[in-house]
Amino acid sequence: MKETLQLRDFLKYRFVSNVTYAPDGEHAAYVIATCDEKHNTYQRRLYVWDGKAHKQLTNGGKESMYLWEDKDTLLFSSLRDKQDQEAVENGEERTVFYRISLHGGEAIKAFTIPLVVTGIQKVSDGCYACTVDYDLNYSYCYSLDEEEKVKALKEKKDMEDYEILDELPFYGNGLGYTNKKRNSLFLYEENSDTLTRISTDIMDVMDVKWDKEKQLLYYTGEVRIQHKQTGRQGIYVYDRKAGTSKCILEQGEYMISGIEPWGEELLVIASDGRRYGINENAQFYFLKKRKLELFAANEDSLWGSVGSDCRLGGGKSSCLYQDKYYFITTRRHEAHIYALDKQGDIQAVLELSGSVDAFDIHDKGLIFIGMQEDLLQELYQMDITNKTYQRISDYNMWVHETKTICPLEECNFISDDITLYGWVMKPVGYEDGKQYPAILDIHGGPRTVYGTVFYHEMQVWANQGYFVFFMNPRGSDGRGNGFADINGKYGTIDYEDLMKFTDVVLERYPAIDQQRVGVTGGSYGGFMTNWIIGHTNRFKAAASQRSIANWISFAHTSDIGEFFTKDQQQADTWESVEELWWHSPLKYANQVKTPTLFIHSNEDYRCPYSEGLQMYSALVEHGIEARLCMFKGENHELSRSGKPKHRVKRLEEITDWMQQHLK
Repeated sequence: MKETLQLRDFLKYRFVSNVTYAPDGEHAAYVIATCDEKHNTYQRRLYVWDGKAHKQLTNGGKESMYLWEDKDTLLFSSLRDKQDQEAVENGEERTVFYRISLHGGEAIKAFTIPLVVTGIQKVSDGCYACTVDYDLNYSYCYSLDEEEKVKALKEKKDMEDYEILDELPFYGNGLGYTNKKRNSLFLYEENSDTLTRISTDIMDVMDVKWDKEKQLLYYTGEVRIQHKQTGRQGIYVYDRKAGTSKCILEQGEYMISGIEPWGEELLVIASDGRRYGINENAQFYFLKKRKLELFAANEDSLWGSVGSDCRLGGGKSSCLYQDKYYFITTRRHEAHIYALDKQGDIQAVLELSGSVDAFDIHDKGLIFIGMQEDLLQELYQMDITNKTYQRISDYNMWVHETKTICPLEECNFISDDITLYGWVMKPVGYEDGKQYPAILDIHGGPRTVYGTVFYHEMQVWANQGYFVFFMNPRGSDGRGNGFADINGKYGTIDYEDLMKFTDVVLERYPAIDQQRVGVTGGSYGGFMTNWIIGHTNRFKAAASQRSIANWISFAHTSDIGEFFTKDQQQADTWESVEELWWHSPLKYANQVKTPTLFIHSNEDYRCPYSEGLQMYSALVEHGIEARLCMFKGENHELSRSGKPKHRVKRLEEITDWMQQHLK
């Protein structure tokens, strides 16, 4: 008999990321992350698969950035030596790289780059292109003599107690304060131990791609001239032989999400946002004579947006292979792989129930990390020719084999002549004739989706005796630009969809006790939870997570507030403050009767802690039962990549709150 899934079981899950083939396709490398509860962190190690078996390659616990040097050797970053660790602790910047052979032996230190490297690509033997987290105030220290370096590092240490702000945004979620910091592009020569700056010092570099001959380096970026980000990038090319860069597409018109050298042309994935704003799905262009020419129209998502709390780390989401551009796309509530050919046709390559999280392609086949059926992440390999695939790992199969996993039941309905998709999970041990509590769970975004993938928190609640139900209201991803467009409509049609869905669930599942229904959600789901409790008293408990309460304050405190608010609410503080206030849940807080738990993190710069404080204090002021749980040192990603102990505590807080009020 299978065991009940426990809240703390997620501490034993394995998270798979960043899978890539070796140059000859005989091996594939990837990263496995595991929870380290004792040290309240994650251990990340490199693994390889040889077509038959999996082998752990490193054991340092901090290996996640790597590349294939050749078919037998991996280059990876790690901070292993005490001397390097002490230097970093003293304020120096350095990224140390090691080489390790697939055929055994210890990792050997290869070289040290005196900067914080965030990405690395091999150009040729001993030559690498690196993206770097560059602080304009201090990252140049590596070029100073020892006396000057000591003086600069002392100044850096003295500055830790305060920040100077003269740019927007002044911080970034998960990044801390970002004033005078840039994502810069350098070329590193191992033999001479030299660094050459490619991008200008005031540019934020985004995508970086070499041409086939590794002579031209294309990159996108935004030059921040007026101390404020615009979100519109230009395209540049660096000629390795000449040692010079030039602009080939001026910034200002397009939001560029990717580039890909394709034969003699440059494919550009971009949007001008004129129809649907900053979240408009990108289209495919070719760059011709310093202008973008539309190559293939597209209305669909070009990323995987199927939500889950069982991932950690990313990986490749697109690549060029045999004259086709392959990419992950979300269609309805599933993330698939599609391909664009040179005739401009877009066709499905891999359509499976669930989500493709990352992939790579070689002559040997297509390898991908997926969440298929009711399984957690595993590795799969596909034969592109005959469209067959097989699972090639069993890292999380123990969950499926030993724990009770609740199946999802479709609960679709029609609203305003649109079919909307939702699901219901019955409680474990469900018995006819009994009454059960229920929880409505609302996704974030709003440009994401819920799907049929494994979601730990929902499985835990179902295993604890709750009905759990969730849906994709208008505003969600996966159904084109028009469906996702709720700009200026927050709290209207999306609220109607969620309430109609609740009505449908309660009608179709009479075993749900209508007096014991709770609601929760994070980010946009937190906003919607705040909105719901101010507009209806039908829910007996609420848990609002990393939420928005006041669009006026959000606009001037969030790392995306300045442009996101104006775009999504079609209003700003000076010309239409009434509109912002009308869409703010705080306006309706005096109508709340629902006991509400608020979950926030003090370093959440996406939905700042102050948003939760405002809503919490308003409820207490009006005599409504409320509780606020603030996690120190966490950010907007608490539920997905927060420290293991904090993730346990967060889910315990929500579960205990529901238990207290619904059971």
